[in-house]
Amino acid sequence: MNPKFSCADFTFPLLPHKKVLDLLRLLEIRGVDLGIFQDRSHHSPSDIVLDPLTAAQSMREELHSRGLEAADVFLQTGAEPSIAAANDPDDGVRNQNRKTFMGMIEYCCELGAAHLTGLPGVCHSGTQPEEDWQRAVEEARWRLEVCRGAGITYAIEPHVGSLLPDPQATLRFMEAVPGLTLTLDYGHFIYQGMTNESVHCLLPHASHFHARGGAKGALQCTVKENRIDFDAILSGLEQTGYNGWICLEYVWVDWEGCNRTDNISETLLLRDLLAKERK
Repeated sequence: MNPKFSCADFTFPLLPHKKVLDLLRLLEIRGVDLGIFQDRSHHSPSDIVLDPLTAAQSMREELHSRGLEAADVFLQTGAEPSIAAANDPDDGVRNQNRKTFMGMIEYCCELGAAHLTGLPGVCHSGTQPEEDWQRAVEEARWRLEVCRGAGITYAIEPHVGSLLPDPQATLRFMEAVPGLTLTLDYGHFIYQGMTNESVHCLLPHASHFHARGGAKGALQCTVKENRIDFDAILSGLEQTGYNGWICLEYVWVDWEGCNRTDNISETLLLRDLLAKERK
C-alpha cells in the first residue's frame, strides 16, 4: 500500500484559506480535506449553498493553481454536532438540512470532489433513543441515495458524543444502511479506552481515514505520545483493498485539549511515520 496523503484545511484555522493551501503545497501534501462547518470554518455551508456552482468554481481554481485536489468535503450543518444534527427532532431543521445537502452535492460535483462526509446524529434530550436512532437511519439512507445518484461516495464519521460512540453501535448502523461507508478516526475510540483490536472490525467499511495521534484520555496528542496502532491499521486497510486517502487530521480547536499540539510539526512527523511503516 502506497498511502495518498491529504491534510484538513481546518488543521490551520488561524490562517486565511489561501495561505492554508499555500502551506499544504509547501508541505508536499497534494490532497485537501475541506471542512465546511457552519460558523466555525473557513467556508460555511449556508454561504456556499447560496451559489454552489460559483463557490465550487472558485475553490477548484484555488486548488488547481497549487496542484492540489479535494480528497473529501466534510459537511457539518451546525456549529457543534448537537446543533442542526442530521437526526434533529424538528422537521423544519431536517428539511433545511436536506436543502443544504442538495446544495453541497452541486458544490461537490462542480468541484470534482468524489467523497462527502457527514455526521451520523446525536441523542437529543426529551426524545426516546429509538426515535433518535430511526431518524438518523432515515437521513443516512436519504443522503446515501442522493450521493449515489451524483456519483459521490457518502460516509459518516462515528465520534465521541454521537449515536455511534463504539464499534458495536457503528456496525449496527452500517447494517441498517447498506452501502454506507465510514470516514474512520480511531482516536474517538482509543480516547475512551477501547483497544485498537476492537476497532479493526470497522476497517472494511472505511472509504476515508483520519489519522492523528491519540491515546486514552487524549483525543489528540503528539506522535510521541500516540497509542493508535497505525502499522496494524495500514496493514488492515491494505488487506481490504483500500485505495482512498489518509488524511493527516490534526485540528486546532478549544475542545478536548485539541489546541495543544504544534500542528505543522506533528503533521510532518505523522506523514513520515506512516510513509516509513509502509516501506
